[in-house]
Formats: sequence, structure tokens, C-alpha cells
Amino acid sequence: MTDVAAVLTREFSHRGVTSVTPVQQGNHKHTAIVAFSDGGTVVVQLSTDTASLHLETALARAVASRTSIPVPSVLSTGTVADCGYAVVEHIRGRELHEEFVELELGAQRDIAASFGRGLAELHDAFALDGYGAVTADPNGSGFEFQSGEATDWNQWFSAYYSDGVDALPPVFDPLRDELTAALDRTELSANPPSCLYPWDLRPGNALVDDEGIAAVLDWGGPLAAAPGLAVAKTEHLVADWYVSGGTSLRRSFRDGYESVRPYPSVEPLYRVAAVLRSAVDSNGEVTRPGYPERTGSRAVSFHQQRLETTLANLSFN
Repeated sequence: MTDVAAVLTREFSHRGVTSVTPVQQGNHKHTAIVAFSDGGTVVVQLSTDTASLHLETALARAVASRTSIPVPSVLSTGTVADCGYAVVEHIRGRELHEEFVELELGAQRDIAASFGRGLAELHDAFALDGYGAVTADPNGSGFEFQSGEATDWNQWFSAYYSDGVDALPPVFDPLRDELTAALDRTELSANPPSCLYPWDLRPGNALVDDEGIAAVLDWGGPLAAAPGLAVAKTEHLVADWYVSGGTSLRRSFRDGYESVRPYPSVEPLYRVAAVLRSAVDSNGEVTRPGYPERTGSRAVSFHQQRLETTLANLSFN
């Protein structure tokens, strides 16, 4: 916790600290909740990938200013030793990851609608050029976000999809040829509009209180992509990840989106890609859906079944 102490000395030398509590959050950040003797609390985030952390905080600030999505205020950013840091408002709430399955269906549908509405607001607020990794360039009024990685949608999506197939561990081998064939046989629209694709917009990255969603926490790794791909991924994480038979949640998600803007075209292959790119994390480990989290063969079975379902919904002329 030496780096946390360095941040506190720099940012809060005038305030007494009563506790520093580490929090597990993501694969690439170290996070701690800091309590002060005056009763206040903040969150300190540290990462050796300084550029990525500062992009995330720039995006969080922009989301807070351009949309109604509740985002903790970024209080300060900087660098100590070889680490980037961010000091962020501490929002008190319950982890939706743990609570979502316990909510009544009506409350689950309200949450799903909130995610749909939030994604639509993001698409309205962040129209981008090109596809792929998002960068941020400071300007006179804050930040302009753009993507210069690729200008051809089919080329970028093919690489994005193929990377997902390649990342699957051997237990998924029975599906590998079918997944590859689906990409080869699909013709996608040429160069659709590009919008912000929040990589991990899901209940697991949100806090709730008695009024609903209190905060959405993780804005790392943003991409620029066709709006239909972002819809497919977020809908999968909202409607399928925690419950079975999520038809009503999917409908609520769509209703929330359509309360802001028209629902985009969602190619069936985007839904395959949504499951594919959610099945394995950045460390190559199979992800753990649901709560309590499925692990081992149960996690693999969940992803296999969802891949089989989305593949079955493809049709080729």
C-alpha cells in the first residue's frame, strides 16, 4: 500500500487517515477505500498502465457530464512512482452483482431498462469516427474521444470476432469450426455509424440503493463500434448473465433504449460475438457468470449453451 500512502500524502496531507481497505476490482487496477478521521471517504485507484487509467477517468468525467448515468466524481488524477492514480468519490450502495438475482422481476426489469436507456444516451453523446480502441485528446472544453484504429467495419469486426475464437480454451473446440464458419458465411453492413462501445457495461459493475442504480463504476477499455454490437453485448450481460429465460428483461432493455433513440440493427452474428467476447477474460480465463458465480464446468456449460443458441439463430441464404 506504499503507493496509496504516497497518493494520500500528495492529495490529502491535511486530513487524518483512519483506515485503508483494499478492494478487489478488475484485473488491472488496485483499488482501496480510504476513510478519514473527519468522517469522509474516497476511493483510490492505482494502475501501472497510466495511460489506460487516465483514459478511463477522462471518459468517466465525460459520461457524467453528457448523460444521466450516475458516475462517481473523479476528484483528482496523477502519477506516483511508476503508477497512475485516480481519486474518486466513494458512492455508498449495494453491489448489484450480488443483489440482482434476489430482486423481484419488476425491479429486475427496471434495472434492465436503466441499462438500455444508459446505453442509448452513450450512443447519442459519443458519435465516433472509425472502429476499435478509443483515444482521448484534450481540447479547450475537456476531451474529444475518437478512434483511429480502423476505418473498415468488416475488417475490424472480423479481427475482433476471430480474436474471440482464438482465445477460447480447448474445452470449446467442438464449437470452434462452426464459429469460424459463421463469420465466413455472414455479410455485414458496410461501415455503419460508429458509437461508444462500453466494454463492460453490466450489473456486475454497478451499485444499487433503494432508488435503483446508484453508480456505474468501470469505464475502462472503451471501444468504438456499430451500435448494434454494443447493444448485443450489453443486452447479453443484463438479460442472460444472471437469470434464465430473460425474455422480459430483454424487452425492458429494448424499451429503455427506445425511450432515447431508435433501436439499432442488431445482426445475429453480433449476438454470437457478444457471447464469444464475454466467455473469456483478458487473462485467458473462462468468466464466471451469475451469482453465486458459476465456476469450472458450470461456467463452461453456460457459455457453450449460449453460443449454441445464438449460432442456431443464424440463417444463411
